[in-house]
Amino acid sequence: MAEPKSDIEIARAATKRPIAEVAERLGIPAEAVIPYGRDKAKIDGAFLAGLKDRPDGRLILVTAVNPTPAGEGKSTTTVGLGDALVRIGKRAAICLREPSLGPCFGQKGGATGGGRAQVVPMEDINLHFTGDFHAITAAHNLLAAMIDNHVYWGNAARIDTRRIVWRRVLDMNDRALRDIVTALGGPANGYPREAGFDITVASEVMAILCLARDLDDLETRLGEIVVAYRTDRTPVFARDIGATGAMAVLLKDAMLPNLVQTIENNPALVHGGPFANIAHGCNSVIATRAALKLADYVVTEAGFGADLGAEKFFDIKCRQAGLKPAACVIVATVRSAKMNGGVAKEDLAAEDVAAVRRGAVNLGRHIENVRAFGVPVIVAINHFGTDTPAEIAALQDFAAVQGAEAVLCRHWAEGSAGATELATKVAALADGGTARFQPLYADELPLIEKIETVVKRIYRGAAVTVERGVIGQLADFEARGYRRLPVCMAKTPYSFSADPALLGAPEGFGVHVREVRLSAGAGFVVALCGEVLTMPGLPRRPAAERIRLDGEGRIEGLF
Repeated sequence: MAEPKSDIEIARAATKRPIAEVAERLGIPAEAVIPYGRDKAKIDGAFLAGLKDRPDGRLILVTAVNPTPAGEGKSTTTVGLGDALVRIGKRAAICLREPSLGPCFGQKGGATGGGRAQVVPMEDINLHFTGDFHAITAAHNLLAAMIDNHVYWGNAARIDTRRIVWRRVLDMNDRALRDIVTALGGPANGYPREAGFDITVASEVMAILCLARDLDDLETRLGEIVVAYRTDRTPVFARDIGATGAMAVLLKDAMLPNLVQTIENNPALVHGGPFANIAHGCNSVIATRAALKLADYVVTEAGFGADLGAEKFFDIKCRQAGLKPAACVIVATVRSAKMNGGVAKEDLAAEDVAAVRRGAVNLGRHIENVRAFGVPVIVAINHFGTDTPAEIAALQDFAAVQGAEAVLCRHWAEGSAGATELATKVAALADGGTARFQPLYADELPLIEKIETVVKRIYRGAAVTVERGVIGQLADFEARGYRRLPVCMAKTPYSFSADPALLGAPEGFGVHVREVRLSAGAGFVVALCGEVLTMPGLPRRPAAERIRLDGEGRIEGLF
């Protein structure tokens, strides 16, 4: 029996259509297509601005159960569902997030889907793509350099160098850069101070690019970034440093959505930020809005489990952009249910219906949570070859008890043909008009109560504890006019709690907030919980060890 083809082999064998032809499927004229090679393009800003008076299509969110080492498949399901909607005669588009280099060379891998449900060119998208993340890194670090330069040349803004809060970024996992000391070597190099790096996807600049409506909004938001404080604790903004114009110039092209295609040659907009554990984890507002004007059904994804990605999609992205999701697909697998039910990864191939039933409580919690936002739910069971009929039936029966239909999908192996039942039912759900979307909490609620609301209503925790000084910081944020901002919870994606070892659907635990960060330009307050880090490290055996060029100069080892 022949070895099954890897994702990269399947992607490489795909027959791609000229990108202008893919654009035509959404009614995008050739003059609005800005090619980046033969199979990637950006969409012209003037064309996008001309779409504003068109009606919106239906917005469908794909989210998932908490991730496990067994794999779930949100991006794969997003692609498969989008292709299947086209297959059944719908005008559809998908909106994905751009992959970060950190996971590609680390442990998680890429983010272009898998099997017969992928976007291509897979290698380009997972690596440098159109340079958006490089532009974000450059703009972020330009601001950092200008802050230090401002201090060096007299510090007219009266920055307290002990209270500079703007860190640098790099789109790579590098634990050695988490905490550093800068400007060593004498007066000519500036003022020594403690600093550090975050990964690029955690940058406020990334969030601003993803949430900005247009270039004017982008530059305004960049100016609102708080970079430091004075000795009297008043904030210093990026606009005070004179950086915002040059930052906007660096981000001008990165603001334009990227157009690529699925293996089945259907249009996909891939633009903006991953990492829903430490960022808001959604693709850009400008890409989603464009897709809604160009298609009747738009399938988008949010990162990690619904407790992180979907909550932030609803409470941050939809709140800021005025989006109204029509339906939500929760991706589940038999394998993840078994792991949540106590089965070790190496034992997943053996049938264990009881473990499926035990672990399905994780799915049940996510169903309840999404419904709390007033959005109708359907479950997509992403099929794996080791799943047995009895295990599949157990997961479907559990979902039915929760009042949600669970549809078995084989898009990984079969492409759109394996997801037509899901597409038919999702379209009917979205067309049904039953969505009554509302965010979880009101704008007027105090920031600490917003944090407590997410912990108690979404995670089912019993209490929130905070590091010394956090309550004072939140009070200061509110006093300066930021009370109405939503909160962006940063915690482990592997559990409802802040402890990655607590699987299933735990209750009654505490969540400790060790730090809060104001992202005034992005329009939210970040609450860092437990041991979550904004600069990941590489695993013992990083994926980078397997990635190489073959004898023909082709990339091998990406997954």
